[in-house]
Amino acid sequence: MRALKDIVPMATGKMHVDEIDTDADLVQRLLAAQFPQWADLTLEPLQSSGTDNALYRLGDDKVVRLPRIQAAAGQVDKENQWLPRLAPLVTLPIPVPLAKGTPGEGFPWPWSVHRWIEGETAAIERIANLRQAATEMAQFIAALHGIDSADGPPPGHHNSFRGVPLASRDAATRTAISNLRGTLNEVAMTAAWDAALNASVWNGPPVWIHGDLQPGNLLIHGGRLNAVIDFGCLGVGDPACDLIVAWNLFDAESREALRAALKVDEATWKRGRGWALSVGLIALPYYEHSNPTLAAVNRYAVREVLADSKFNT
Repeated sequence: MRALKDIVPMATGKMHVDEIDTDADLVQRLLAAQFPQWADLTLEPLQSSGTDNALYRLGDDKVVRLPRIQAAAGQVDKENQWLPRLAPLVTLPIPVPLAKGTPGEGFPWPWSVHRWIEGETAAIERIANLRQAATEMAQFIAALHGIDSADGPPPGHHNSFRGVPLASRDAATRTAISNLRGTLNEVAMTAAWDAALNASVWNGPPVWIHGDLQPGNLLIHGGRLNAVIDFGCLGVGDPACDLIVAWNLFDAESREALRAALKVDEATWKRGRGWALSVGLIALPYYEHSNPTLAAVNRYAVREVLADSKFNT
């Protein structure tokens, strides 16, 4: 799904206490047993900032994805079911599942093979025109949110409860604020969070959400936004969840371009800011040492939210 130049530095070792080991030998055995037509292709383990799947480059145009933890195993069926239906209806390329593997060779869960997508992991310095990228991001979000969500999976364990009412994250967010009081401004964090909670709740029908629009799940090619990947948090719920990208990738000017293009109401924008803050605060200490790249993304998001909240509470 991403090119070799997208592989980003991160700490070695496991990110989760319940993460299982995988290696190229295991993947080779799985391929030989279940997809022998691909067993002779070159295979290369990839290190990325992704948290749910171990990635292995397969030949020139494929990638093997193995869940790292049991909680991510259900994503395989979900992505194979829904991504082919969503792909023709959105404005940017998304992953194309080619095959679904079954447990075997000592690996306990389903796994998948996707088509490779060229690009670099998104970062401000890799984007030629931030306002253009923000507008294109908004167009993707609007298209996704506009797809008929009938029968789509509601928020739950399968997508880390992305898309639930923001208030359901209150206790966890306040705990995170307390735990970070020595490194971030507790008063400012609390004020920003309270402002988000005071926004009106979503009273429309649930919409399709990606659920995890952050730089590691966006690809840049030739300086432009090229693809949206990693749909493990896919579901239907409050659209505000997908606005987190406004704070974890863009700056103040391009954030306003995204907002203008998306045309969301004030309450949804405020809840989106709350989602960015909550996700950032909770993820930052969890990945501080095991995934420095993702920790930096969340640190940036929190900083942007706090700066933004000074003028928009």
